[in-house]
Amino acid sequence: MKEQILNVLSDRYEALDIIAINDLLTLNTPEELKELTKAIDSLVKENLLYKTKKDKYILFKNCPNLKVGIISIKKSGCGFLLVDDGEDVYIDKSNVNAAINDDKVLIELINNYGEIEGKVLRVLDRDLDHLIGEVYYVKEKPYLKLEDEKKRIEIKLDDKTTKGVVEGTKVVASIIKEMARNKYLAKITTVIGHKDDPGVDIKLVAYKYSIYEEFSNEAMKQTEEVPIEVEKKDLIGRVDLTNECIFTIDGDDTKDIDDAISYEYKDGLHILGVHIADVSYYVLENTPLDKDALIRGTSSYLADSVIPMLPHKLSNGICSLNEGVIRLTQSCVMKINDKGNVVDYDIFPSYIKSRKKMTYKKVNDIIMRDIVDPLYTDYVDVLKGMNNLAHILRKNKIGRGYIDFGIDEAKVVVDDNKKVIGIERRIREDGEKLIEDFMIAANETVATHIFNMSLPFLYRVHDVPNIIKIEKFIRMVSLLGYKLTGKIKDLTPISMQKILEQLKDVPEYEVLSSMLLRSMRKAVYQKDNIGHFGLGSKCYTHFTSPIRRYPDLMVHRLLRTYLYNHDLDNKTLDYYLENLDFICNQSSEREQAAVDAEREVMDMKMAEYMENHIGEEYEGIISGVENFGMFVELDNLVEGLVHISSIKGDYYNYVEELMSLIGQNTKKRYRIGDKVKIKVVGASKEAKTIDFELVGDKDDRDSK
Repeated sequence: MKEQILNVLSDRYEALDIIAINDLLTLNTPEELKELTKAIDSLVKENLLYKTKKDKYILFKNCPNLKVGIISIKKSGCGFLLVDDGEDVYIDKSNVNAAINDDKVLIELINNYGEIEGKVLRVLDRDLDHLIGEVYYVKEKPYLKLEDEKKRIEIKLDDKTTKGVVEGTKVVASIIKEMARNKYLAKITTVIGHKDDPGVDIKLVAYKYSIYEEFSNEAMKQTEEVPIEVEKKDLIGRVDLTNECIFTIDGDDTKDIDDAISYEYKDGLHILGVHIADVSYYVLENTPLDKDALIRGTSSYLADSVIPMLPHKLSNGICSLNEGVIRLTQSCVMKINDKGNVVDYDIFPSYIKSRKKMTYKKVNDIIMRDIVDPLYTDYVDVLKGMNNLAHILRKNKIGRGYIDFGIDEAKVVVDDNKKVIGIERRIREDGEKLIEDFMIAANETVATHIFNMSLPFLYRVHDVPNIIKIEKFIRMVSLLGYKLTGKIKDLTPISMQKILEQLKDVPEYEVLSSMLLRSMRKAVYQKDNIGHFGLGSKCYTHFTSPIRRYPDLMVHRLLRTYLYNHDLDNKTLDYYLENLDFICNQSSEREQAAVDAEREVMDMKMAEYMENHIGEEYEGIISGVENFGMFVELDNLVEGLVHISSIKGDYYNYVEELMSLIGQNTKKRYRIGDKVKIKVVGASKEAKTIDFELVGDKDDRDSK
């Protein structure tokens, strides 16, 4: 019935009542009218139909002046409707109405003196089952101060759930009832810990994004049954690779090792083996462990801590490709020519015994500096051969459009007491790139094989950017004084490469590269293959990290089903066709939650670090300009705000099209990419903010 309704209204641009829709569908009986009413109500809830005040209905897509999305409320009280495709919509505080931060809302686009803005018509959904905050007392009555201060609601706590809970305790609460407009009664569901307890700061952020350390009782019971060593019966039907020279390369502290590699050059071809932990052998579909893993979607790396997707007995134990022990794997062995093309391959179940747990540091010393640790002597030739292949693969990727934004990441350094003692750039040399190149080759090979079989599958896709955002970026670059040659007619990976290539030598390259990256769409998971724009890949999946990513675990299951068990009957295919959409959406959502949590923890730890450096001066680069001030990024990637009111010597105006602050009298300009000298004047771990003041800029230094 729903599809019929959507079809009959697809070319209707006027709202119709139920009787009119009934007539269009030529329904005749009271039962059919009842079914129609039920279907229309459901479509309204799904935001596919819009119900007017006069109880008439029209498709949302036929109402260009209406939009649905999540509202983000600023401290000033104004808001923005967050839009995935195109510009976010500004909503004045007078038009926010009863909406609060993170509400799902319906807005109407209005014209305010030539500017298109939004007006909230109604709140469609408000999630109040997962509120994070700090307990405080007023006249011995318990209340909750929300971590999200932009959620402007008052929450009184049910005192039956606060026994033994002292002021300053961080908790999770859910609403029991609404007592008045934006005033609620809530109950505590989880006690996270006191705000002064070690580690509570990170747990607090994790809970905010529904990332939990604890596994379900059922999952832990299942974990107890998992063996600690591979048994002989597990090896049946697998290829024995224990005599091959296979090893792993990871960070110094890595304990959950997904991937191992092998290499030889034979008959004019590079033979690359990528051997991935066969987690799917131990985590069977629809078991408690599987359900917990799907809910989590991914492991989360928060500063120096990890909240794993799977219990440690699996992630650090039986599934981890530890040195010197037999482990079950799925292998993708590729024959690659000197142009970087895969000319033959095999995908099969296997078992390995890793010969060595190598570290990036020691491998980089060998392949970049000819410094050889005595324990690595036997592997020098194979590592150099691997590095040669990695360069060939990278050249091939760049030739087809692989986009390397070259953006560094920050790393938190802590002492034994988990206190932040440093923020530094994460070093990424040839060893890290080698593993990335090898994993991409395996991911593409696996994805292409199943795609060519026309079977239901899970792909990692990255859509073409929104051309409006790219054109806006190009205009901004031209206003900075950099003329880009060539017209952007059809957006291709090669055209994006050319933009970056023309900017690579400008002082603002890192800032501009980061801005261009933010102009791109996000990569997601879906069962329909549209290619991966950023990699310049026609067909891509995630196969190489099943310990820490659910999609990879699912890909391993599909490989076992299709290639090893040859289960291709219609019942199996229909099952995956029906379930893959949910798995892809869930995995994409949980990935984004983990990214947001990791970013917020990093902001918090940067602020915590800078609390001990107030009064100190640093050089930095202007990384962003807004109407309230400018952001300055230091060499260690710490970013702080210079508020516009703190800039001395003139009154500064924000000129958006120039991405600049310009002095009203002096005409002095601060723009993106300018080098400045700042002093740290404030930092708050709790607010996750860092405040700078200008003490000089490039002109001052040049004149000395």
